[in-house]
Amino acid sequence: MAVGPLQHIGTIARATVWSRGAWLPGQDVHLAGGRITALVPHGTVPAAEGAAVLDAEGAHLIPGLVNTHTHLHQALMRGIGEGEPLLSWLRLVGEETVALTPEAAYTAAVAASLEALRSGTTTLVEHMWPHRSAEVHDAVIRALEDTGVRAVLCRGVADRADATRRWGIDPRLLQPLDGLFAHTDKLAAAVQGSRIALGLAVPNPRSLTPEGMRAVRAYAQERGLPVSIHLLETATDEEMCRERTGLGAVDFLAENGFLWERLLAVHCVELDAAGQAALARHGVAVSYNPLSNMRLGSGVAPVPAMLAAGLPVGLGVDGAASNDTQDLLEAMRIGSYLQRAAHRRADLLGFADMLTMAADGANAVLGLEPRPDGVLPGGQADLTLLRFDRDFGCLPVRDPGATLLTTGSHRVVDTVLVAGEAVIRDGRSTRVDEAELRATLAAWPSCA
Repeated sequence: MAVGPLQHIGTIARATVWSRGAWLPGQDVHLAGGRITALVPHGTVPAAEGAAVLDAEGAHLIPGLVNTHTHLHQALMRGIGEGEPLLSWLRLVGEETVALTPEAAYTAAVAASLEALRSGTTTLVEHMWPHRSAEVHDAVIRALEDTGVRAVLCRGVADRADATRRWGIDPRLLQPLDGLFAHTDKLAAAVQGSRIALGLAVPNPRSLTPEGMRAVRAYAQERGLPVSIHLLETATDEEMCRERTGLGAVDFLAENGFLWERLLAVHCVELDAAGQAALARHGVAVSYNPLSNMRLGSGVAPVPAMLAAGLPVGLGVDGAASNDTQDLLEAMRIGSYLQRAAHRRADLLGFADMLTMAADGANAVLGLEPRPDGVLPGGQADLTLLRFDRDFGCLPVRDPGATLLTTGSHRVVDTVLVAGEAVIRDGRSTRVDEAELRATLAAWPSCA
């Protein structure tokens, strides 16, 4: 699916740049070695000799977005289980996950990664389901490398089997922890020096035994890896943990040493005040996934309370089988509006709040570079250039931040840079033959 040579940008000229909480018009952003070397008024510092210059007059530049939670393989499952609640939906997805082939994993990961990039996402956190096939994992890595996205690839891990998925996971997806850890080491070695980092992904608190929790944490801490876990997406975690252990879900994790500063808790719709305090005390971050929680009828995560409790909160889209897109700009808008509706307050989570959540909310826990203040010298050259005139529905622009939050979409994403490389130009991939990808997806057997 390859298209052409890499396109590295040396200067983004004459852009309006979001930096330190304000829009700065007429700025030149100089880049070198994958980083931002200068942010200056246009023309005050010449572009480096021979450097590619991107004329951004009339455009707006923001930091690249970080999607803190997705399942790439679900890009071939869009619309599956529509109208089904979480547990029955999971059984449908689980059957297709068991049957996942390397070819399907590659195609799905390319499609999902490219859709994410086209919405301004420069980094995604892939929460893989446990899977026995090494070739499936290799295919996902190849897809991430081919699209050029930055990623934290969290390899699935579990050690409690239950075909009903209520107190464990599908036995067909399990493998011994020792072999799983050895394979994760091989994956980490394979991606060393690339844009991909490794982590671990736990389906939920019910899928690990106490011994498994201790082993996973010890392994992750020894190697400095983040761990992603679905937590309290619905009341099932709480009910099953109390029934089986006499403890609530958060207390069950805490008792087994599974709350620490490299843990990302995904969803947390049913996280109460005591749970929020416990997670904050241990340095845990949360991934807020408003659209999938709406689609599956799971509820509304208590984001304002989480933030007030000191919990870092990042933004996620979830997999394309429960959202059903990979558009983080859409998640920004809906994530804000959902909280406003739930709390009946129009002043909750404005543009600056949502951009910070989407670009930096959980970065520290994930081991990603911080970017809390927008585009700054010294930061990674992971950037998104917006042209609101690509969509008349965004015009006229009274306030760029308000426009992006209320009407912005993937249609206004013009150029996306990862490590200074333009992986998206004029809204299209510079690395992937999109026509070929569309034809492949249209002919996929599940689409018939």
